[in-house]
Amino acid sequence: MAPNSKPPTAESAATPQDPTSVPPTPQAGGAPTFVLVHGSGSNSFMWAPIQRELALLGHRSHAVDLPGHGFDAHYSAAYQAPQDLDAWAAEPSNLAGVTLADNVAEVLDVARTVGRHGPVVLVGASLGGLTISGVADRAPELISRLVYISAWSCVQRANPIEYMQEPEFAENLLAPLAALNVGDPGVLGVGRANYRSGDPELLAALKAAVLADVDDASFLAFLNILQPDESLAVMTADATVKAETWGTVARSYLRLTGDRSLPIAMQDRLIAEADALTPDNPYDVHTLDTSHVGFLYRAREVAALLAGLAL
Repeated sequence: MAPNSKPPTAESAATPQDPTSVPPTPQAGGAPTFVLVHGSGSNSFMWAPIQRELALLGHRSHAVDLPGHGFDAHYSAAYQAPQDLDAWAAEPSNLAGVTLADNVAEVLDVARTVGRHGPVVLVGASLGGLTISGVADRAPELISRLVYISAWSCVQRANPIEYMQEPEFAENLLAPLAALNVGDPGVLGVGRANYRSGDPELLAALKAAVLADVDDASFLAFLNILQPDESLAVMTADATVKAETWGTVARSYLRLTGDRSLPIAMQDRLIAEADALTPDNPYDVHTLDTSHVGFLYRAREVAALLAGLAL
């Protein structure tokens, strides 16, 4: 069996007359389950530090691998060492056909399953914000709270690509990282980044953009859990939310003031737009002085914040 394949369950084998064939109803009250959704080029592995701390506080959590991520990720032999960048640039990706709707469906299934045990808190980092927004827009009754960790939520613009043209994005440090790209995204259907580059200038630029507040050894360790491909269809989909669905779910935002991938000015714009959309249900806002993924190295603080959120 493939590492990420799903064995048959009692639900899938149930007959129409079997009451277990009825989708489970989320349980009111009780301890929450935190469902953790990664961002671009990442996977469930990134959440391990926070899951450990949540467990020490007595909380359940489930880290999702979105379609084509984790053990289902595409790692070409040409991406290994020694690398063959020309061959890799032309190699198809299993993420090319993955859409935002696919990601939403995956997390929606998880939310329905864990909802049997109590309230569901969806936590999204970076691009994972689009997925948790989509779940809450589609099934707000399943979700007790949304938590965005320097994550995208779209109100005035359709997707992150459109927001990246706005002045609030000007302080980002992503421009030099175009040199990390391999292949033609328009042909491949994915952005493909060479996180195994040995170019010291590119590595320094990447560290400044995503993880400036740790030492070089910690930064290189983080790079080794990333995967190179991310679907363009996810980043360019219409991810706008609606007041009558998404806007009814309680939500929190963890601002990261040292973020140079999704700058603090853009984070604040996203918060303000959402609050204007649903003024009677504004964000509960928190702040941490760290970089785009530096919150993973402050796991105890982040876990304590999550554990303290009102449901």
